Amino acid sequence: MATTRTEADACTLLDTDHKAVKKLFKAYDELAQSKARGVDQKKLELAREICQELTVHATIEEEIFYPALREALKETDVLAEAEVEHAGAKDLIAQIEAMEVADEMFDAKVKVLGEYIDHHVKEERNQIFPKARAARGLDLIAMRDELQARKDALMGVEMA
Repeated sequence: MATTRTEADACTLLDTDHKAVKKLFKAYDELAQSKARGVDQKKLELAREICQELTVHATIEEEIFYPALREALKETDVLAEAEVEHAGAKDLIAQIEAMEVADEMFDAKVKVLGEYIDHHVKEERNQIFPKARAARGLDLIAMRDELQARKDALMGVEMA
């Protein structure tokens, strides 16, 4: 079956997550500027959604994507850096989840988390994804399905 478009692969799935969370951060920034009544509850809910999305995303990368790349790539320093970035983001997520929105540091921590994620996304798009797509023996189409199944399971567990 010949198609003119390339089929969505694991990198496409992960990048779709990146775009979705970027929209959530943008929405949070808009709320953070608002003085409307009830905005604190909306910020809290949005921050929790951001944290859940990022936690699930990091989990599927760490359980499936990164280990497969470690086996397929000769140079894995970029993966080590990505894993350190994940650890920093997870620490910030834990801090945000433990806070109340009334804390003056809440908005600052969500903003810095967004900056961390922006940096991480750029490195994945510019370095990790091209290496993954060029790697021999890496079935990124099958991996996409595995990532999606694990993501669905994690989201189901989180929402139950």
